[in-house]
Amino acid sequence: MRKSAALLLWFVSACAFADAEKVEIIMSTAQGDIVIELDMRGAPITAANFLSLVDGGHLDGAMFYRTVYPENDNGTPPISVIQGGLGDASEGFQTVAHETTDKTGILHKDGSISMARGGPGTASTEFFICIGDQPALDFGGNRNTDQLGFAAFGRVVDGMDVVRAIHNSPSNTPVDDDYLKGQILENPVLIERVTRKIPLQSSP
Repeated sequence: MRKSAALLLWFVSACAFADAEKVEIIMSTAQGDIVIELDMRGAPITAANFLSLVDGGHLDGAMFYRTVYPENDNGTPPISVIQGGLGDASEGFQTVAHETTDKTGILHKDGSISMARGGPGTASTEFFICIGDQPALDFGGNRNTDQLGFAAFGRVVDGMDVVRAIHNSPSNTPVDDDYLKGQILENPVLIERVTRKIPLQSSP
């Protein structure tokens, strides 16, 4: 049922914003607001999927739970990002086709938002925000052995101070996965609510 509902919301969002180039959302967290601009034209599949999660209220109560920087990164080459989403509650949500950066033109620059994934086409609810430029995450980069990169679909337009505060939070929670050691936040940051930002109407 949840997967069907998510698919319907994705379809509605994709249709509703077929003519929109950019859609801004407000991600209200326990540490402050992050305003994110989704690139509906550049990454239509990925952006529409994320917007369906917003419209459905699925990200309300999600968490930022992971911070990665060169000193604690267990991958190669090292990167700097924060990761959030539904974690274990992501099961049952639809996965989306992988939109590579060479097709979208949306690179992993400072403030870019992108989908976390395992194999290509497995992204669903988990996402990350870049701190600094991260070319290793683009198509052809060496972060993944498949060199297909990750699917960036927008950027932070306000609230990078909040992103950096989360990035600098303590992250020594013990985990069994060696790859994630030193990266899980001691106090995950609650994503209280995510909503579309309504543009101000100009006076007649």
